[in-house]
Amino acid sequence: MEKVVITGMGAVCSLGDSVGELWDNLLAGKSGFGKIERISTENHDSTVAAEIKNSEGFESVCKKYWTRRQLNTVTGPQRLVLATAVEAIEDCGIDLENYDKDRVAVIYGIADAGFEDAEREKMTNIILKSMPSSAPSLISEKFGFHGASFNLSCACASSGYAIALGAQLIETGVYDMVIAGGVSNYVTHDNISGFNQILAMSANPDPETASRPFTKNRDGFIFGEGAGTVVLESETSAKKRNAKVHAKLSGYACYSESSNMTAPLEDGEGMRIVMERALKKAGVSPDSVDYINAHGTSTYLNDKYETTAIKNLFGKHAYELSVSSTKSAIGHTLAAGSVIEGIVTIKALNENIVPPTIHYDVPDPELDLDYTPNTAKKREINTAMSNSYGFGGQNVSLVFEK
Repeated sequence: MEKVVITGMGAVCSLGDSVGELWDNLLAGKSGFGKIERISTENHDSTVAAEIKNSEGFESVCKKYWTRRQLNTVTGPQRLVLATAVEAIEDCGIDLENYDKDRVAVIYGIADAGFEDAEREKMTNIILKSMPSSAPSLISEKFGFHGASFNLSCACASSGYAIALGAQLIETGVYDMVIAGGVSNYVTHDNISGFNQILAMSANPDPETASRPFTKNRDGFIFGEGAGTVVLESETSAKKRNAKVHAKLSGYACYSESSNMTAPLEDGEGMRIVMERALKKAGVSPDSVDYINAHGTSTYLNDKYETTAIKNLFGKHAYELSVSSTKSAIGHTLAAGSVIEGIVTIKALNENIVPPTIHYDVPDPELDLDYTPNTAKKREINTAMSNSYGFGGQNVSLVFEK
């Protein structure tokens, strides 16, 4: 069975137009939060989000590779996908003229194509823009990839499922390379009001305290805009073309709790199971894990049960490993969360630095792990995990090794 490695990465979110910019800002403890500007919040309880304020960077990348007519077939959020795909494909150093492009697939986790925005602004090509598969199709068209090109939707675990499926297709020899990732929609009236209705989002009006994962006063997540892409490749293919390898994707697991649409299993049992299965797939013992990039939404139940799940699986080692939540800085990027946080996990692995959980103020006595509060931490990291838990009980865990 083929081994899977990561040879390319790309990201756009409220903290940067590239992986490097995102990483530098995370280590500096910067926050991507601010008052919502994209829509009026007059009738909404939540007024804070992690919006992408400057679109010039990623839009210029898109215009370099696609014509105006082509870009007019996708929404703004889907253009984020295109920009991150370009960064990741360029990063992987593929020779497009000589690589067997029948052996390259494109898979994205896209839960919302941004149709509301397209309809509201009375744009043209509404049908194409409402298709979540338009962005993957444009990527395949531009780069000449002839493998399967599609999207899937698994709520907040969508891009993680895309990565897991891509890895499985490589392991079984169906493809040599898979371009995988995901994207969140822009801030819209529908998604803000919808999450407010189920009391999932924070109503705190202060950008500096609205998202506080694992703290006593946490009261919900902050919506985050963003997209990410990774290039998955067989180790054989990567070695053959002497590619730079960011990390090994040594394990992954997907698990459906089949219990409740919005609440995790009590005591985080589903979270524990998916982590355990991912580690088993990787052939790694729990005691070997150095860092966990947690789902860490800043909701009461998630943070409580996620902490319990880590304790139940790792035992005493739970107090020796490092945990942090990227969402404390860039918000909850929903379908893009797995891939963006996976990229952050790989950067942590490569540089032996744990990015912080910022806005960490009043500790919760029940949540007593090392959440890397407010300041990045240097430590040796050889094995790391990234976890995402979505509505509908969709759980995914990814294991990366050097």
